[in-house]
Amino acid sequence: MHACIFLSTKTGNHTSPFNPDIFIRIIVYAHINACVLFSLFSCRLCETVVPLEDPIITETTSTLQEWGVLWKQLYVKHKVDLFHKLRHVMNELIDLRRQLIQGHLAQDQTREIKRHITVRLDWGNEHLGLDLVPRKEFEMVDPDQISVSELYKLGDSMRQRHGDGCRVPVSHHLFINLKSFTYNSISEDADVFFSLYDTREAKQISEKFMVKLNKNGGPKNPEKIDRLCALFTDLSSKDLKRDLYIVAHVIRTGRMLLNDSKKGPPHVQYRRPYGCAVLAMSDVFHTITDLKEEKDFVLKVYTCNNENEWYQIHENIIRKSNTKYSAPSTNYGLIISLQLLRGELEQIRRENQAVFNRALALTRKLGFPDVILPGDTRNDLYLTLERGEFERGGKSVQKNIEVTLYVLYADGDSLKDCISLGSGEPNTSEYRSFVLYHNNSPRWSEMVKLPIPIDRFRGSHLRFEFRHCSTKDKGEKKLFGFAFTPLMREDGTTLSDESHELYVYKCDENATFSNQGLYLSLPCCKEDFNSCPNLPANLPFQRSPKETFWVSTILCSTKLTQNVDLLALLNWKAHPDRVLDILGRLRQISGEEIVKFLRDVLDTLFCLLDDNTDKYGPLVFQSLVFIINLLRDSRFYHFRPVMDAYIQNHFAGALAYKELIRCLKWYMDRSAEVVRQDHIQEAMRALEYLFKFIVQSRILYSRATCGMEEEQFRASIQELFQSIRFVLSLDSRSSENLVFTQAALLNSFPDIFDELLQMFTVQEVAEYVRGTLGSMPSTVDIGQSMDVVKLQSIARTVESRLFFFPESRSILLPVVLHHIHLHLRQQRELLICSGILGSIFAIIKTSSMESSVQEEVEMMVESLLDVLLQTLLSIMSKSHSQGEYVSCLLSLLRQMTEIHFHHLLNNFHSKEELKEFLLKIFCVFRNLMKLTIFPRDWSVMRLLTSHIIVVTTQFLSPALHKNFSEADFDFKVWNSFFSLTVLYINQPSLQLESLGPAKRKKVLDKHGDMRVMMAYELFSMWQKLGAPGERRESHLSHQSQDLLNDYWITGI
Repeated sequence: MHACIFLSTKTGNHTSPFNPDIFIRIIVYAHINACVLFSLFSCRLCETVVPLEDPIITETTSTLQEWGVLWKQLYVKHKVDLFHKLRHVMNELIDLRRQLIQGHLAQDQTREIKRHITVRLDWGNEHLGLDLVPRKEFEMVDPDQISVSELYKLGDSMRQRHGDGCRVPVSHHLFINLKSFTYNSISEDADVFFSLYDTREAKQISEKFMVKLNKNGGPKNPEKIDRLCALFTDLSSKDLKRDLYIVAHVIRTGRMLLNDSKKGPPHVQYRRPYGCAVLAMSDVFHTITDLKEEKDFVLKVYTCNNENEWYQIHENIIRKSNTKYSAPSTNYGLIISLQLLRGELEQIRRENQAVFNRALALTRKLGFPDVILPGDTRNDLYLTLERGEFERGGKSVQKNIEVTLYVLYADGDSLKDCISLGSGEPNTSEYRSFVLYHNNSPRWSEMVKLPIPIDRFRGSHLRFEFRHCSTKDKGEKKLFGFAFTPLMREDGTTLSDESHELYVYKCDENATFSNQGLYLSLPCCKEDFNSCPNLPANLPFQRSPKETFWVSTILCSTKLTQNVDLLALLNWKAHPDRVLDILGRLRQISGEEIVKFLRDVLDTLFCLLDDNTDKYGPLVFQSLVFIINLLRDSRFYHFRPVMDAYIQNHFAGALAYKELIRCLKWYMDRSAEVVRQDHIQEAMRALEYLFKFIVQSRILYSRATCGMEEEQFRASIQELFQSIRFVLSLDSRSSENLVFTQAALLNSFPDIFDELLQMFTVQEVAEYVRGTLGSMPSTVDIGQSMDVVKLQSIARTVESRLFFFPESRSILLPVVLHHIHLHLRQQRELLICSGILGSIFAIIKTSSMESSVQEEVEMMVESLLDVLLQTLLSIMSKSHSQGEYVSCLLSLLRQMTEIHFHHLLNNFHSKEELKEFLLKIFCVFRNLMKLTIFPRDWSVMRLLTSHIIVVTTQFLSPALHKNFSEADFDFKVWNSFFSLTVLYINQPSLQLESLGPAKRKKVLDKHGDMRVMMAYELFSMWQKLGAPGERRESHLSHQSQDLLNDYWITGI
């Protein structure tokens, strides 16, 4: 809601030559926010107004107000640099806040705006020396709503700035923009082809980006002025470490010889090689990695001295073979600009709309990127004209050979627009190679892309026509031969990724190809000839035995395959006698091929299982394990949702669970016998998805049979868990292979909980888990590596959905606390233990309203409080994990109620035990105030610590007075108590007088003056020592007396 107020005032200025009555109208706009009132302690005397707007808007507003005061002080203190930086950041925050308030953003845009805001807020707070603000999902967290351990983790993660632990590789994209090409000496149209080249592997790794220029050096298409740009996509971090070069080949279009007008009539155009330029990316990547804008580079264009070397001119330039190319003048070359972009392509598109609005040409890698996405559909065949060997044909000089390529369908028609010379230009229906002058052994090494529709791939073929380009008056191009190759073999596989030697057939200009069947019946290569040796004598076309043509192909398709074994597996019914052999070769099929046909492969495996379980069962199980583990690879990790969707929506193996359970149990039972356990370990790693298949199979069977064989299924799961416990109970200290097997099992074990919860009650699953965790040998009987794996498995159990149910926690918590207690007693793996405790406290805090939580807290007090204190006393001031354990102790004390303290203090068997406990906890509290556990800018954590200490002291002081006064007076414990109270009151973080007005108000609203609370406790206990006339000082040390005297003098 908005409101405006009009204020008018009248001024009189009789000396002014203008109207003396000047009205000044001030319009004040107010943005009225909805809000809610929170009353403390159910009274109307203390109310807090909380806006209902987005919390990050409220935080930004209050932070800008606080910064405004400090910003002016920067100017006064002559901190000019920070003054200007802060002003810039404040203006950015105001603009970002305005966008949020308007509320016209999409969800992902809102998230991105919030990220930008929090980055700027944290930057400003850090540079101004203000407090660290703990955040979760870009919003401030309320310390009252989360555990102290979780609050500590949030602050620690913000300080380390390590972000999310995402293991998926980040894609990089190289933006290139051709700004100009000064090549006045050509005076002909030219095509420039940019590509990425790996000089170490001597191969091109990307498609080509094509730019067509006129004879003046500008775009041939006037609409492309300032729009000659491309994005080389899907470069991995590994690619950036390659020895990469940007290579630019320049092909002119015009006369045969540039400086000889007699060679060919002017109306006949030839594509002719001109020059090449290279740019080493190793020197470039580090200069453009962090840039927010493009950076210019100049590429010199070198000309080739001998056209026979044209195919490797870029390599000669890179190797600096100066005799094989000519250097240009200094003011001659390509001027390009580069920029490196990171992230998913859609994200790049949103963040760089100005770049994509410039008719950007997306130029992909040859082959699949490092991260293959399920929805990425491609069907590209990359064809490279390698070289040829041709006869002179009775001519006195060698030929000028031009190759024309056509893609033809089964009906003989040419496929339209299925040839791409490079991104940036439209596809064509035919391709003409460049011509090498007087060369019967031309080497082109020119690549084109054939984006052929999948439904047209089978039955299509490529035809290459060879012509001699005469340079006489008529400039004729005479056909003298052709070659061809089908795109798909009879067995359904496509052309393999390799070089292909094709036969050349003789023909002349009068030859007709209208009936393609005339030549398609001929062998196209040597392998084809061997498959059909009995050819008729009178063929329509005669092969030229001394002429040969080489091409190479690379297929990048998500729908077609070159793998014979994969096709044999999918078509197993055609040759059932070979099934066992085919299943044995499944591991040799590349991961890219399997994930392309994931659903079909899985259907085939379970179809085989249904066909003959006894015969195919073990091999199907091994194949399934191989495929599941394949999806653990980061390249194929995105296909896990595809597997999940298959299991839920397409999987139909209702009987499969029986064989899967049998094979899995057989593998586990053999772990004590076999030496090589690679296959067992692979099965353990695949446990999650094996259970997904088992559970879904049982659900399908139960639906079909109305729940038949339920008892048998439960018994088989019970037996399977007995095998799991058997594996974990084995002594692995003398067997490294067994250690790896147990580790693989423990790592995968928490992943099966959600699947078990679909078939069993929470209590039943918890009992299975408790029995499994309890089957491990004790800490002293296993090696350190297995000890770590065991704790990591417990940590994931605590973080699982199972542990969130109160019914399961009552079963699992005792065994978890038992393991933690043992490790803390022995001071082993403290960091992992603190993480487990932090997760437990976070869950208990969110479940505080449940009645079972009080019993869980009681259990933790009995098991952990004493050992936590002992651990802290041991590691304080010498361990990096002290912060974690301080937060764990504070979390536990914060969860304790008066009842818990009452039980704790009454359960000590003697006063000596109570005294030892009080001395420990008072000593830990004193150390918290003496040592810098939490940094100065972490005031939220410091204030919360002080609050928990004073509340805990209030609960403990009655026991101190009750048990150690009068005749049982104990000097040591009383002295420890008073030292603690005086140190507490004098903490710098509690001296409200030194704080600014805004921060002082926040502290008072949240906690009040905690010094007063502790001072009251001190005064009360001091009074209880005796009447004012008695010498209470005689009970205290001189140091404590001095502290108290100082305190009473300063007063509070």
